[in-house]
Amino acid sequence: MNKMPTINTLDDVRQILTELPGPDVEAARAAQTREPQLTKPAGSLGRLEQLAAWTATWQGRYPPRMTTPNAHVFAGNHGVVAQGVSAFPAEVTKQMVANFERGGAAINQICKSIGIGLCVEQMDLDNPTQDFTQNPAMTDTECADAIAFGMNVVDECSDVVCLGEMGIGNTTSAAAICLALYGGSALTWVGPGTGLDKPGIGKKADVIGLGVKLYKPHMHDGLDVMRCLGGRELAAIAGAVIGARLKKVPVLLDGYVSTAAAAVLPSVNKRALDHCKVGHMSQEPGHKLLLEKLGKVALQDHSMRLGEGTGAALAVALLKAAVACHNDMATFAEAGVSDKDAGEKDA
Repeated sequence: MNKMPTINTLDDVRQILTELPGPDVEAARAAQTREPQLTKPAGSLGRLEQLAAWTATWQGRYPPRMTTPNAHVFAGNHGVVAQGVSAFPAEVTKQMVANFERGGAAINQICKSIGIGLCVEQMDLDNPTQDFTQNPAMTDTECADAIAFGMNVVDECSDVVCLGEMGIGNTTSAAAICLALYGGSALTWVGPGTGLDKPGIGKKADVIGLGVKLYKPHMHDGLDVMRCLGGRELAAIAGAVIGARLKKVPVLLDGYVSTAAAAVLPSVNKRALDHCKVGHMSQEPGHKLLLEKLGKVALQDHSMRLGEGTGAALAVALLKAAVACHNDMATFAEAGVSDKDAGEKDA
């Protein structure tokens, strides 16, 4: 079992980020060697071929495996909800967590249908973060504790981990994080979230702009951004990304919020998200721009914006198919099928 490093402060997290393990070169080479031997034209399975090789590379083994996928939904409450940035009240977070635990939410059905283990992680729901228009969302210790929690919940036996969230107000934090990291206009990053109308979106943008302006002198990297503008569930997602890397578990991020949470890490280590894929393109307008900034391409686009890890969980089906094709298709030699090179030799 991989023992996680001790974290007491955000400086401890920064140190861990500078020492992240890289890709498994031997596993990658083995995948690249087998792929051209499979009974299909070269490149004909497109991104599925790349996904199989990526899975092996970041699992650190060959052949890759996709029998034990797991999902974590982190739930947190946000003090900034007091500014009227959500169409729903903060108590809905707790109510939805209860729904997850009863098996009544969309993520439950998707995980059940695909064969994904689901864990719901409650992040001190009775104590919302601070309203970031008044004070930083979290102290250094609170943020570090949430990151450490996320690092430790990832099971090293997972073949892939899907990271999702639930938290009324967390699209406000996500948009604020993106504005602080990448600049531009607040309206560029803001969307309807749980269903705001146009005036509500405008108010949300004003709140975000105020928060970013207030803490700009104190935000020197993405971890500072998370501390000042994020939420416990977002910090836990960032921690889970780190923990997964240390435990050789590939990551599927969900939509706008979980991608924004992970986006704080490359400012400390630009390779911090190499073991992450993004499960789907959210309908939150800032997600497309965020993916461009990160150099990521979503695996699917189903016009979804629910959160809960639903888009990440759906992408597990792609990974299962990619790994099955790579591992179980016959080679040209096994099937007695002449490949292109053989035809060229005969000619």
